[in-house]
Amino acid sequence: MDNWLIDIMNEYGYIGIMFLIAIENIFPPIPSEVILTFGGFMTTASNLSILGVIISATAGSVVGAIILYIIGLQFDVARLEIIVNKWGHILRITTNDIHKADGWFNKYGHWTVFFCRFVPLIRSLISIPAGMSNMHLGIFLSLTTLGTLIWNIVLVCLGASVGASWELIIEYMEVYSKIVYIILFLFIITLIFIVVRRRINRF
Repeated sequence: MDNWLIDIMNEYGYIGIMFLIAIENIFPPIPSEVILTFGGFMTTASNLSILGVIISATAGSVVGAIILYIIGLQFDVARLEIIVNKWGHILRITTNDIHKADGWFNKYGHWTVFFCRFVPLIRSLISIPAGMSNMHLGIFLSLTTLGTLIWNIVLVCLGASVGASWELIIEYMEVYSKIVYIILFLFIITLIFIVVRRRINRF
């Protein structure tokens, strides 16, 4: 996969970077780390600039995030209630769970959108619950742009600083991703344990 990503970036420059990052946001398995760090390297071996790569990558991220946000809007609380009323007994989910989750996101969603921009995979998908909760578009765009900008600056500058050794950054990012996934897994397990325990205590 990495080779065709690099080919597109070499061929189309800023437009290629923006396009690939937008696609990466919609289809998270495409590694933004490769795109950004190689983009940083390209600034040392072509006429591309660090600022130009950062701007094009950020623009692509925002476009992808808006698309996922719009998808999320199609699954608001009212529609989720219909789904839960029909299939909730299978998934062990109630409409009350939906309202609690929506209330939590309304309360903490702003910070969640921002900080999740630094979490691999989730950094893209967080746009969907933001849309589902009808987060104010202006706030969503502001936090998404800020979080994405920081992420892009760090990786592009790292790629530019190591030059031809940019693939070393990918290796470190893979370690970072694994650590984050382990933390998320432990968090989810703990959350499930707390929820199950509370439900058992009710009976």
